Amino acid sequence: MKHPLYQFIYCPECGSNQFVVNNEKSKRCESCGFIYYFNPSAATVALIFNNSGELLVCRRAHNPAKGTLDLPGGFIDSFETGEEGVAREVLEETGLIVKETIYQFSLPNLYMYSGFEVHTLDLFYVCRVDNAEVVQAQDDAQEAFFIPINQINLNDFGLDSVRKGLDRFLKEL
Repeated sequence: MKHPLYQFIYCPECGSNQFVVNNEKSKRCESCGFIYYFNPSAATVALIFNNSGELLVCRRAHNPAKGTLDLPGGFIDSFETGEEGVAREVLEETGLIVKETIYQFSLPNLYMYSGFEVHTLDLFYVCRVDNAEVVQAQDDAQEAFFIPINQINLNDFGLDSVRKGLDRFLKEL
């Protein structure tokens, strides 16, 4: 397994190229002594159902996995709670306003963004919304629609973490 900071060559404190592995989760600068500990970025995933018990899915508008199915969600912003982050992402991608969030579980993930491997911790939430029938794809979603649970094909989902999380969630229903 690659060190999580393998892509970081220069010390963020002094710019030295003497930025070496310190332990399994940090690097240390041999020039200035700065130690950087690596932690995952927080991200959210929304599980939203309509009154018929169908799950809201989106088609990804951008890479990674452009054109495949996904669930609404994304990175949590600084100073935002997980609940605030998932509600914001749902609004941005679907136009729906989240009324309630119910935390389910989290999964570690590797997310390739612009050729850069980002370690994330994906937080899965069941989200309650009003007027689910007025969903409108926007932002990172090319398309948004509801699908019956019994018609979900996990292989249609392009991101590993969403596939794994959805599989886990459906098995627990």
